[in-house]
Amino acid sequence: MIAAVVPVKALAESKSRLFPERARRDVEELSLAMMGDVIACLRAVSDIARVVVVTPDPGVASAAQTQGAEALLRPDPGLNPAIEAASAAVAGPGDAVLVVLGDVAAADPAEVAQLVAAAPARGVALAPSRDGGTSALLRCPPDVIPARFGRDSAKRHREAAASAGAPLVELALPSLAIDVDLSEDARAILAQPTLGARTRSLLEAWRA
Repeated sequence: MIAAVVPVKALAESKSRLFPERARRDVEELSLAMMGDVIACLRAVSDIARVVVVTPDPGVASAAQTQGAEALLRPDPGLNPAIEAASAAVAGPGDAVLVVLGDVAAADPAEVAQLVAAAPARGVALAPSRDGGTSALLRCPPDVIPARFGRDSAKRHREAAASAGAPLVELALPSLAIDVDLSEDARAILAQPTLGARTRSLLEAWRA
């Protein structure tokens, strides 16, 4: 069984620094739109049995459920603890967990399916972001390596797999290359043909 985990910050911590000219509610709406596009992508991948959003925010959890995902409310201090807690909660030792960041709004079901199909029976598959981070990480079993999301995480996930003696497959997938951390990321993701409809609608309206 493959479960997908989508970590999403509290709306109060959403990306206002990227769009200082926008009202807080606009930025929160963008965060929810990106999450919704990621959920829609993952639900379209036939090999994924569950899509679970992990968040400390009840509003995010409610929106995730409305968009067809399960929600796991966790007060974990930081991204990686939240991912590890969610992975342990949603999958057993023989299962796989695919983590996809909640702002990879151009994620394409065909490319996610490609990553899933390429994953070793025991080991790791990752899709790096263009800045050296990790946009998607599949682990089977879920504790085969620790989650090390953050700056230069693709390198740290490679090192963790090597240290654990775990096979690793890495695919550079265009639809998973951009997570929206900087204002230029928002501009770049608009050029992606696979960008989800929710996110595209908002960003194009802001640009108009």
